[in-house]
Amino acid sequence: MSTATRRLPLTDWTVVVPVVALLALVFSWGRDLPGFAVALVALCLGGAVLAAVHHAEVVAHRVGEPFGSLVLAVAVTVIEVALIVTLMADGGDKTASLARDTVFAAVMITCNGIVGLSLLVGALRNRVAVFNAEGSGAALATVATLAVLSLVLPTFTTSKPGPEFSTAQLTFAAVASLALYGLFIAVQTVRHRDYFLPVATGAGTGKAAGASGGGEADGGGDGDGDGDGEHAAPPTSRAALVSLGLLLVALIAVVGDAKAVSPTIEAGVAKAGLPNAVVGVIIALLVLAPETLAAVRAARRDRVQTSLNLAYGSAIASIGLTIPAIALATIWLSGPLLLGLGPIHMVLLALTVVVSALTIAPGRATLLQGGVHLVLLAAYLFLAVSP
Repeated sequence: MSTATRRLPLTDWTVVVPVVALLALVFSWGRDLPGFAVALVALCLGGAVLAAVHHAEVVAHRVGEPFGSLVLAVAVTVIEVALIVTLMADGGDKTASLARDTVFAAVMITCNGIVGLSLLVGALRNRVAVFNAEGSGAALATVATLAVLSLVLPTFTTSKPGPEFSTAQLTFAAVASLALYGLFIAVQTVRHRDYFLPVATGAGTGKAAGASGGGEADGGGDGDGDGDGEHAAPPTSRAALVSLGLLLVALIAVVGDAKAVSPTIEAGVAKAGLPNAVVGVIIALLVLAPETLAAVRAARRDRVQTSLNLAYGSAIASIGLTIPAIALATIWLSGPLLLGLGPIHMVLLALTVVVSALTIAPGRATLLQGGVHLVLLAAYLFLAVSP
C-alpha cells in the first residue's frame, strides 16, 4: 500500500523529521550557534525539505491539480513573507532592499531554475516535454506583469528619490498585485482549470490527462519517480489533513532553520568578500528547495504541467503576496523600502520573459529550452557573486 493511502504511524520518518526540525528551530532561535550546531540544523533543514515534498504530494493526490501545486506554492510563500517581514523589523536600514532581493531571486529561481530543470528532466525522459501553452502562457504573463509593476517601475518613478515608491504608488502596486493574484487563482482553479492539468505524453497541447479531478495529480508519494503512485487510490480526507498539517510544520521548519543558519552564511559571505545580496540568494534557494524537488519529481512522472504550475505559481505568489504584505508592514517599519531593480537585473528579467515566452508558446520543449533557462539562472547567480 502506498504512503499516500495508509495511515501514518508516529514513527514514520515523514512525521518525525518535521517535528525534529521544528524543535531544532525552537532551540536555535535567536542564539549564536557553534559549528556543529549549525551542521545539525542544516541537516534538519534538508530532512524537512524532503518531508515537505512528500506531504505536498499526498495533499496533491487528494485534491488533484492544480490545487495540489497551489497548496505548496502558497504555503511556502506565506511563510517566506513572514520571514521577510521579521528580518526587516529587526534589521533596520540595512534590510531596505531585502524584499526586492528576495522576490527577484524567487522569480529567477522559479522561472529559470525550476522551469529549466523540469523541462530538462521531461525531455530526457520522453525526448520532448509537453504541457498546456494556454495555462502556462497565462501564468507567465501574470509573472511578467507583477514583476514590472513591483520591481521595474520603482526605478523610473520620480515622486521619491531612489528606486522607491511613494505611499500612493506603493498602495496601488499592492492592491494591483493582490487583485491580479486573486484573478489568476480564480482562472487556474475554477474558470479554466483544464488549462492547468497535465497533458498526456505525445499529445501536444491537446486534451489534458486526468481532467476528471482527484486522481490525476502528481502521485501518491511512493518516491520511486516512475509514476506508479499516481494510479493509487487517493488518500482519505483524514490522511490528507494530517499531511497538510505536517506540510505546514515542515515548511515552518525549513524557513526557520534557514534563518537560524543565515548568520553563519552571512559571516561566510562577508569573509569571502562577496556582495551582501548573495545571502538573499542562498536563503531563497533553501526556501524554494521543496518546490524545486517536487517539480523535478513531477517531471519524472511525465507531469511537466504540474512542474510549471509549481514554478510560475510560486513566482506569482511570491510577488502577489509579498508586495501587499510589505506595503502593510511599512505602517510600523521604519527606514526606506527599495523595490526598484538595477540595470543588470532588469536586463536579466527582460531576457527571462522573452525566452520564457518562446519556450511556452509551442506547448512543447526539448533539452535546448531547458538548457537555455538553466544558463540564465547560472548568469544570475554568477552576477550576484560578481556584479
